[in-house]
Amino acid sequence: MKASDLFIKALEEEGVQHIFGIPGEENLDFLNSLKGSSIKLILTRHEQAAGFMASTYGRLTGKSGVCLSTLGPGATNLVTAAAYAQLAAMPMVMITGQKPVKYSKQGKFQIVDIVEMMRPLTKYTETIVSGNNIPPLVREAFRISQEERPGAAHLELPEDVAGEEASAMPLPRSRARRPVAEEKAIKQAVEMIENAKNPLLLTGAGSNRKMPARMLRAFVDKTKMPFISTQMGKGVLDERDPLFLGNAALSANDFLHRAIEKADLIINVGHDDIEKPPFFMEQDSFEVIHINFSSAEVDPVYFPQLEVIGDIANSIWQIKERIMPQNIWDFSYSMKVKKAVESHLLEGADDPRFPMLPQRLVADVRKAMPPNGIIALDNGVYKIWFARNYKAYESNTVLLDNALATMGAGLPSAMGAHMVYPERKVMAICGDGGFMMNAQELETAVRLKMNLICLILRDDSYGMIRWKQANMGFEDFGLEFGNPDFVKFAECHGAKGYRVNKTEDFVPLLEKCNNTPGVHVIELPVDYSENDHILNHEIKERSQKI
Repeated sequence: MKASDLFIKALEEEGVQHIFGIPGEENLDFLNSLKGSSIKLILTRHEQAAGFMASTYGRLTGKSGVCLSTLGPGATNLVTAAAYAQLAAMPMVMITGQKPVKYSKQGKFQIVDIVEMMRPLTKYTETIVSGNNIPPLVREAFRISQEERPGAAHLELPEDVAGEEASAMPLPRSRARRPVAEEKAIKQAVEMIENAKNPLLLTGAGSNRKMPARMLRAFVDKTKMPFISTQMGKGVLDERDPLFLGNAALSANDFLHRAIEKADLIINVGHDDIEKPPFFMEQDSFEVIHINFSSAEVDPVYFPQLEVIGDIANSIWQIKERIMPQNIWDFSYSMKVKKAVESHLLEGADDPRFPMLPQRLVADVRKAMPPNGIIALDNGVYKIWFARNYKAYESNTVLLDNALATMGAGLPSAMGAHMVYPERKVMAICGDGGFMMNAQELETAVRLKMNLICLILRDDSYGMIRWKQANMGFEDFGLEFGNPDFVKFAECHGAKGYRVNKTEDFVPLLEKCNNTPGVHVIELPVDYSENDHILNHEIKERSQKI
């Protein structure tokens, strides 16, 4: 068969359902082969957005999302998406075209060494130089991108290779089971936890998988141990739980950091060093048990006393089976912290001022979203507010990027979530700066008849940097911009556009949009003026009084 037909069959063997991207001249054989496939091409308006969609597909399913581009500028547009997937451990396979490698008539036109460009941004990158090499290279790309720790992989398919004849056949997917932790490590972990007086559980990015979440639920139910999460560990455990103390949205001085200071043992599950840990270890501070798929990367502030290395879900299950709740455990101070956190988070949740304060914004979005509804956050200062104040009820219902933390991913990420869960309510939450970086994908969402909300938080500036600028003592300069009429912008793309003019109108509008099919764009003016006061000074002063 033709090599491009073989490539498509290899992708079908991997269970691929969608390919996101923009084909070019060098992909035409591949595109023609795709025409008769069960795989659907999701044509986007920018390659970066295609990569964000594919990454999110991988994040939610555990299976590699796939995106496609041509050579040169199309492939370079995937760089940010590659870093997005790689840093946040989202399985993704990128396929890029290239000029013929066995002969060439066009010199260096549009030719960039994409494989070498992708090497530091991926787990695996290769050029396919023979059609018969397609099956093992595809199998390897998917295997490597999906195994822990997941990430990005890249295959380059030159134009002449795509069109040649091949005699190979697709390789079946291999079955693999992850190794489990050593029994002695499990035993030591149980002993350390049972001998602690104030143990505390921390869920990180690596624990945000279905099976670890299930086992952690059983562990907390048995031990009644208080827990906290990192930003990318949100929702691993239901944050309505009375034992949930808070999310580490701030680096220090938040209420939950008081509980950390009182702990004598932290059970750190799924720690990923792309996120700053919510604690810095010192020689005489608390002890740490590191439970993860891989060993800890030790540095001056993170040097766990015990590492339990293996499948996370299995490790937690083994510990849960052996551990017995102890009378010496004292969670009374953690419960005082919990009470202080709950009191603080309620403040401002019903503030009627307009433009809206972030506390009211978050509270209203939570009211409007069902328990399994998904919010996809772009990057801006509001991300801190949602990490702290928005309670996630289920795993991966808050798609928050605390790894690359790139702007422009909010809307494409929401679209990727809709592809995986078309029956759920999905909302992209974007600053006006981040939204405009991939605003063209509104047309894609409308063309695909998606049902989602895109909430644009308008402050006419790059608000996060402006806040940092003021907080660091610099003069206000260089971060303000103008915006289009977002209602008309939505309408000209075929979406429905709305502008909120009163705070009390916001929740009814969200509910209306959630219950009406189609793409809805909501412009909401926000007031970040209290950021510094509330997120820095007030929290530090009040948390120290617990």
